[in-house]
Amino acid sequence: MAPSEWPSTVTPFTSAPHIAKVGHLARSKPVRLRIPAIGVDSALMDLGLRADGTMEVPPGGFPAGWYTGAPTPGELGPAIIAGHIDWKGPGVFYHLANLRIGDQVTVTRADGSKPVFRVTRVSTFSKDQFPTALVYGNLDHAALRLITCGGSFNSATGHYEDNIVAFADLISPAP
Repeated sequence: MAPSEWPSTVTPFTSAPHIAKVGHLARSKPVRLRIPAIGVDSALMDLGLRADGTMEVPPGGFPAGWYTGAPTPGELGPAIIAGHIDWKGPGVFYHLANLRIGDQVTVTRADGSKPVFRVTRVSTFSKDQFPTALVYGNLDHAALRLITCGGSFNSATGHYEDNIVAFADLISPAP
């Protein structure tokens, strides 16, 4: 998947309500992502912004990447982790669309903490109607957004038509 396939410029806005507040953690860099329901166990690399304001993407199918311009997982606000659906074979988020409400996601952080998130929604959005505010917007709780490409593959452009986004809320700070 090419960098041009990723969501446009990241701008914070207010987002939708969540399920429950359990507090949040101080900032600490995420280093590993585990999603047992879909077989993900990946190291995490740092992702920043490109010169055009779009989010960087991992250079290959593995590992997934954490967007450094967002909160860290467990910190107040939406942490963003992106990965490829495929890249010369299945990528780290090949099965992201198969997540179900209630599935758990654990992020290991540099400080040794392992916050646990509960999936609250998995949605597919057309790339030309990507809900930037819903995904990247400010929140009053700790949350996680997992993003990949999906939908139909356009062989003429070499890109997927949609983005798949899994939304999750912190359920256990697990310090």
